[in-house]
Amino acid sequence: MPLRVAVDATPLVGSRTGVGAFVAGMLPALARRSDVDLVAYGLTWQGRAELPSMLPPEVPLARPPMPAGALLRAWARADAPAVEWWTGRLDVVHGTNFVVPPSRRGGAVVTVHDLTAIRFPELCTPTSLAYPGLVRRAMARGAWIHTPSEFVRGEVIDLLHADPDRVRAIAHGVTPAMPPPASLAPGTASADPNEGKRYVLSLGTAEPRKDLPGLVRAFDAIAGARPEVHLVIAGPRGWGEADLVAAITASPFRTRITRLGWVDDIRRRNLIGGAAVLAYPSIYEGFGFPPLEAMAAGVPVVTTRAGAVPETVGDAARLVDAGDVDALAAALAAALDEDGDALSSTVARGRAHAARFTWEACAGGLVALYESVAAVAPHRR
Repeated sequence: MPLRVAVDATPLVGSRTGVGAFVAGMLPALARRSDVDLVAYGLTWQGRAELPSMLPPEVPLARPPMPAGALLRAWARADAPAVEWWTGRLDVVHGTNFVVPPSRRGGAVVTVHDLTAIRFPELCTPTSLAYPGLVRRAMARGAWIHTPSEFVRGEVIDLLHADPDRVRAIAHGVTPAMPPPASLAPGTASADPNEGKRYVLSLGTAEPRKDLPGLVRAFDAIAGARPEVHLVIAGPRGWGEADLVAAITASPFRTRITRLGWVDDIRRRNLIGGAAVLAYPSIYEGFGFPPLEAMAAGVPVVTTRAGAVPETVGDAARLVDAGDVDALAAALAAALDEDGDALSSTVARGRAHAARFTWEACAGGLVALYESVAAVAPHRR
């Protein structure tokens, strides 16, 4: 009999970040399997009208909607209300974004994407700072932990003192790259202010952890010698907006820097496919989707030795120390200047590496985790 699994689909609502990409990739892959019977739930009142259209057709949405604020306050103090009030009987409930509801008789899994709130609390919003406490509360109820990397698994064990046997690293997948439109030449953006021009691309929310001001300064260091190169920054505004705006305003090459804000999946695909280089200068990461997306599309990557990034990119990217603007500039220059056989080798290595990360493998790992959790859940004892 298939396992009855309730999955938090809330991250699908609104402007998707890495957590939303995780849920958008894993849900369809799980839905294609015959060994799980899925139901989605949403910890959102405002997004209750949008969420049903975001789900795979074969995944029903639990009713009625679940108001996040009131429930998070309740679950921080007590083990009620139980998720079955919304979902009905289940074997496992999977909280995909640091929070998992209590269950009367089922087992629980909570995904911990990173521990920025502990490692770099000064880089976090008040909401993010509450995550470690919610994870500890879930662990006290017997929840198992899913992490996207061995790096985060080690941090959860070391910093949250989790039982190693109940923490499992299962990598995210990467959606196979689709080719950009035939008219889109490598390194050029279509339907954007930089159309026809070569560009370095950055994808991410304007938050301190992404170090976008450092990227602007690295671009400043190489732009004078490469007048054809532009910098395109795509991603939502965030709590690092002021510093990023200040860096762009101070740049002598600011007319060659474009801010696009959040972009949908189609525009994101086109931007990645047309980039000369993907720059990912993060200070700390639990996984790192954009580098793998770029590799899958045949785009060279420059990134940092930050958190799980080296684990994610392997030997298929140029790596520099986080915060080292000079090293970042040198790596960007090397990537931009690479051509011929060297560039072909970089592209081939990146494509081969990204091909190892599939949503089918992620779903298989999650189902194995669900089976382990269900085997010791209260209703199985």
